[in-house]
This record gives sequence, structure tokens and C-alpha cells, in this order.
Amino acid sequence: MFLEKIALTNFKNYEELSVQFCEQVNCILGNNGEGKTNLLDAIYYLAFTKSAINSLDNQNIRHESSLAAINGILHKSDYEVKLTCALQHRKKKLFKIDGNEIEKFSNHIGEVPLVFISPDDTYIIRESSEVRRKFIDSTISQLDKVYLDNLIQYNHILKQRNNLLKSWPKEKAPDLDLFESFDVKLMKFGREIHNSRKAFVEEFSPFFQSHYKYISSEKEKVDILYESQLSDESFEQKYKEALNKDLILQRTTMGVHKDDLTFQMNQTPIRKFGSQGQQKSFAISLRLGQFDLLKEKSGFTPILLLDDIFDKLDDLRIEKFVALINEETFGQVFITDARPERSLGIFKDYGNKVKFFHIEEGNAKEIQG
Repeated sequence: MFLEKIALTNFKNYEELSVQFCEQVNCILGNNGEGKTNLLDAIYYLAFTKSAINSLDNQNIRHESSLAAINGILHKSDYEVKLTCALQHRKKKLFKIDGNEIEKFSNHIGEVPLVFISPDDTYIIRESSEVRRKFIDSTISQLDKVYLDNLIQYNHILKQRNNLLKSWPKEKAPDLDLFESFDVKLMKFGREIHNSRKAFVEEFSPFFQSHYKYISSEKEKVDILYESQLSDESFEQKYKEALNKDLILQRTTMGVHKDDLTFQMNQTPIRKFGSQGQQKSFAISLRLGQFDLLKEKSGFTPILLLDDIFDKLDDLRIEKFVALINEETFGQVFITDARPERSLGIFKDYGNKVKFFHIEEGNAKEIQG
């Protein structure tokens, strides 16, 4: 699977852009602030129907423009797919496959397996549990549409229950039958989500551990532990008993929306005791494990986006990463680099397996290596 071409209209800093890509390595070169990451984000849109960076679609429309469009031509197995995403102020986003509009964006998730590795991926380690749940959800959702549907249903019902908790009069006793109508559904979808996440961590961990060992060249033992209130056999009873607390706090305090991952190195939290280098290796290994699992389960080699990662790695880790690319471990790869001479040097002997593009002032010019 590979992206042959992309065309942008009024997307972020691009007024008009049309680029034809190589099936293997594509180096997006140029100074910071010229739009290298924006080009990767446009590719991300074609896979996920949304931005990897800005949660509001309107923020991705070029300044003073009313409409933005992303068009892509994708080759998947032995057939061609045309993808279109159109964004317009104060109107619903439009996404088309071969000219046919899709009503549910979630139906498209997983059709274009993709992994995005950015220099700030250590935030998965440092930030809140919500970030780590999103990491799990984004991976499983690309492989299992039932899981994504369960997740959407769960979050919808959770929002309704939280709204009820916020609006319930403090002086009035809770209507147990009313709350139970929400709780039965939350239990059902929560159990399904919990089982899928537990199975994911068990299956994912060996891929992740293998990459950490390779990239770091170190001997630490790394682990991922799945933490969920639903692992407690008495969860349902504790959930019911938490209703009074929920009413006071005006939010649902128990459920899979509280799940978390604990990242360990030598049985200690890497968040507290890992060096910057170890945390970088850990985060990259998470993404590469994600890549391997998607590749094995989907039957397609995911598109890999690498945003400015060379600038954040030491020479040893760069060497390890480039070796993986050289061994054709990956399929189509997009790499941004603010130091053109570095990428031109690394990939100078790749011949027709690489294309170099220089980005400047919203334009992309193919250059020779």
C-alpha cells in the first residue's frame, strides 16, 4: 500500500500543492515553519479523517479562506483508491472515497493503516492517562471496527450520564431506575472495551519489547502493565456504591474511561526514573510496536510518518532506525528534516527508492539527491 499523490487546496499554509510520491522513502526537507509537518498532517487526514495536531477542523483551513480540500490517490493491493476530504467553515466536514460520500467517518478508520512518529511522543509517557488510552484506542480502532463502535457508544452514554449527574437536584434522592438504565449499557460496553484492551496489551508487548531492545542496545527489561478498575472482581458492586460520590463530584468516577497503562523499566516507572534517551527509545518503540501489530493484523504495511525525529535522536539511535529502513522493514515512509544535508547524506545511495522534496513558502520542489 502506498500514497501515490496528494493535492492540497487552502490547507494550512498551502494555497495550492500537488506532489507525486515515491513508493518507499520520501524526504520532506526545509526550514522550520515552512509547512513540512503540515504536509504530513494532510496525509494523516486521509487515514483518520481528522488532524493529528488540531482538534478543530476550522483551524486547518488557510487564513482568510472559506474552504480547504485534501485529495489523495492511494494504491492498495492491486487497486487504486481516490480519497477526498473537504473542510468548510460552519459546515459539516465532507469525506469521499472514489467520489462516494461516507456518512460515518468511523467506517473509514483502519482502511488506511498509518503510524505517525513525532519528536514529542514522549508525552505518551509523561502526560495523563487520557493520552495513553488514546494510544490504545487509536491502534485497536484501526484493526477492529466493533471496538471503535463500542468505544463511541460508551463515550456517548458516559456523556449522557455525566450530564444527568450535573443537572440532578442536590436535595432530591437519586432515581435508581433511571441511573440503572445508563449503567447497564455502560457495563456492557465497558466489559467489551476492557477485554479488547487487555488482549491488546498482551499481544502488543512482545513487539514493543523487541524494538526497545534493538533501538536502545541496552539490557533494561521494559514492561507495559494494563490498569483497569474492571479487573477487580467486585467492580460492579463498587460502581453502584459510588453513585453518591458521583452525584457530589458531578461525574462518573468509575469505568474504563479511567483505564491507564504503567510503563516500566526494570520494574520501576520509566516516567520517574528513565533518562531522556531511555524515554525516547521507549516512545519510539511504542510506535514501532504499533506499526508491527497493524502490519500483522491488517494484512497491509502501514504508511509511516516520521516528523523531525532525526533531530531528537543521538547518532546510535539514528543509525539503528536507518538500518530498519534500509532493510525494508517498512513500506512507504515520509521523513521531515530541517537539515537537508543530513537526509541527503543518509539516503544518497537509495537511487529510485527515494525522493527528496524541498518545502519553502507553501511550495514543494523535487530536488536531486
